[in-house]
Amino acid sequence: MELIDKPTSEFIHEHRTDDVRKLAFAADKYPSVDMPLALDQIQGWQTARHKLPSWAETDGIVYPPHLNMEQCSSEATARYKAALLQKMGACGLLVDLTGGFGVDFSFMSQCARHAVYVEQNPKLCTIAAHNFELLGLDNTEIVNATSYALPDGVADAVVYLDPARRDSHGNRVYNIADCQPNAVELAPKLLEKAQKVIIKLSPMFDWHEAVRELPCVSEVHIVSVDNECKELLVVLSRQKEDASIEVHCVNDGFDYKFRFTEGVADPLSVPAISEEMPRPDMTLFVPNASVMKAGCFGYVANSYCLSPIGRDSHLFVSNADIMPFPGRRFEIMAVSSMNKKKLRRNLQGIDRANIAVRNFPMTVPALRKRLKIADGGDVYIFATTVADGSHVLIISKKIL
Repeated sequence: MELIDKPTSEFIHEHRTDDVRKLAFAADKYPSVDMPLALDQIQGWQTARHKLPSWAETDGIVYPPHLNMEQCSSEATARYKAALLQKMGACGLLVDLTGGFGVDFSFMSQCARHAVYVEQNPKLCTIAAHNFELLGLDNTEIVNATSYALPDGVADAVVYLDPARRDSHGNRVYNIADCQPNAVELAPKLLEKAQKVIIKLSPMFDWHEAVRELPCVSEVHIVSVDNECKELLVVLSRQKEDASIEVHCVNDGFDYKFRFTEGVADPLSVPAISEEMPRPDMTLFVPNASVMKAGCFGYVANSYCLSPIGRDSHLFVSNADIMPFPGRRFEIMAVSSMNKKKLRRNLQGIDRANIAVRNFPMTVPALRKRLKIADGGDVYIFATTVADGSHVLIISKKIL
């Protein structure tokens, strides 16, 4: 079945690096071209160059409309899910009940002997069949059905579920039970048949809430790319052995993990906050986005023997540089109060800096205006509140 006719296909190939908006205005010049389809494909390929590079390198891939392309998984997060599936051991069968555009499925299916793509939209099924053939995925089966149609004979299967986070009117939803399909309702039924269930949730969701609402949670994966939290993965295991949960804070391949038990006090509580002011001879540690999302500051502080500089600042210091660390490390050059004279002395010669605020009564734009410092450069200023309640600026340089 030909999804794109020859004139449209040739137009896409010839203009795929052009500005889509300009092409749209020139549509009347190309009467033989299916312009809406062509624009979707050109814009899709341009997005895929950065988001899905291995797909962009494959000629003939058909892309969905722009909104779907923006919402689909990136190659980095899809590869992480494939690696997660591989770590689970031999996977005889993978069943993706929310196939969609098929990015996650295409990578995960390579870690299974047989993989079933389930999607209720027949058009997406047709596109998936076309793309999977081009990608050389010969162990796949495509089923046009709803997410509730779990096939029989899946006792050793891993089921993947990526519920839509919008309602029938296109509005965002903020509870797991309001997503489609309803994972809270569906999960117990899936665990009656499948060995494990992987559920992808929005990074906006509270992972503690997911643990409370979903049954048999064995793992939680908070996945970030370039220090931006992208998704929350919850793994359900039918044969869960104990009450603890393994939480993974992942950023660009670095995985910081700890064990968590719901309702049990943190055995590694945040160490006593030192009354001593951070000093220029110390190293400043700034947790990455996944650690911030997990809120596991006590675990991190104790794991790396770090001292929190304030109760709610989520910044840590040590007399030594410690690596690898799940976040960024900075050499403290100076620590200044907000006193005008001290600011003038400590900021002398600095006309550009990267500014961040943590538990501080001013916004970044307001602070930048007050300091009269432009954005950029290799100096990093962290405005925060220390243990005695005073507001300070930690002036630092990044340790590479």
